Amino acid sequence: MKNNDLRNKTIEQLQSKLTVNKAISIALIIVVTLLTAFSIYGLIAKDNVPTFIALFAVACTSWSLIALPFMFMKDIKTELKFRENISQ
Repeated sequence: MKNNDLRNKTIEQLQSKLTVNKAISIALIIVVTLLTAFSIYGLIAKDNVPTFIALFAVACTSWSLIALPFMFMKDIKTELKFRENISQ
């Protein structure tokens, strides 16, 4: 996220964006965990059916998406701290 984009937003907008990113990251972690668990169960119970092998590959690559909301949250928190220090 560009710093110019964050500087143009109000503190309330930044805080709401931070809350949304937290919710997105929690939902993403839950969905990817369920996908991973389902694919592992399928691999164990169904004797390596190609569908579950593909699902496991998708689940493993989906874990890389978890970092994105956390990077955005870090940028937003940095901007909020910057504004807090300026106002004091």
